[in-house]
Amino acid sequence: MSHADFPNIDMVSNQACLLTFSHVISEATSNYIAQVTQNLKNLAGIVDLVPSYTTLLVVFDDDHYDRFAIFKAIRQTIEAIDPNNVSLIDSREVVIPVYYGQEVGPDMEDVAKHCQLSMEEIIKRHSEAVYRAYAIGFTPGFAFLGNTPDELHVPRKTTPRLKVPIGSVAIAENQTAVYPSVTPGGWQIIGRTPINLIDWGSKNLALIAMGDSVRFESISRDEFLVQGGQLDGF
Repeated sequence: MSHADFPNIDMVSNQACLLTFSHVISEATSNYIAQVTQNLKNLAGIVDLVPSYTTLLVVFDDDHYDRFAIFKAIRQTIEAIDPNNVSLIDSREVVIPVYYGQEVGPDMEDVAKHCQLSMEEIIKRHSEAVYRAYAIGFTPGFAFLGNTPDELHVPRKTTPRLKVPIGSVAIAENQTAVYPSVTPGGWQIIGRTPINLIDWGSKNLALIAMGDSVRFESISRDEFLVQGGQLDGF
C-alpha cells in the first residue's frame, strides 16, 4: 500500500472532517486507521471518532474550540505516525456460534443457488473463514466483517426486509455481519446466533470491536435452543 497521497483531509462540516487513508480495503490500511484513531482520542476538542474501511470521521466541539487549531493538531498527529511502521492494534478472536438452519436463515437456499453450492458447502466455507472487523456502525454493535470467501459473494436483496431478527447472520458482496438488534436490512440471511452482541451495561458496549478477528462456529438446532436462541422473528 502506498501512502504517498494519503491521508486526504476534507472538512465535511464546521464540526467534522473526513480522513481518507486509501481507496483499497486492507489490513494495513485498517491498522493505520486504528493507530490514528488511538492517537486522536485524547486530543482536546474531539468528541467522536468513527473509523471505517478506508476513512476516519473526526467530530469536534466547534462551540468551545477553534476548529482550525484542531485541524492543525490532527495533521500534526498524523504526521507523527509512520504508516509503514504502525504498531499492531490490540485485537481479540471472537467466536460466534451460529445455527445455519433454514428456519432462521431464510435466504440460505437462494444463496446456495446463486453460488452453485450445496447448503452444507455454504456452511462449511462460511464457518471456516476468519474475518476482520473493519468497521462498526449502522446500528450500535453492528460490525462489518471482511472478507467473505469469493465463492460466497452474493448481492444485497433487491427489496430489504423491514425487520431482521436479532442475531441474524447475513452476507452481502464481500462482507459478513451479525444484526445485534432488530432493524431493517437488505443482506442475505443464512443463520442466527443465540448470543447477544451488545451489553448495554459494559464499558465497551459491543462484543466485537474494530480490528478483532471473528470466526463463526456451526452449531445444531438443539445447541442453539439450549444457548437461548429464538426461532421466531420472521
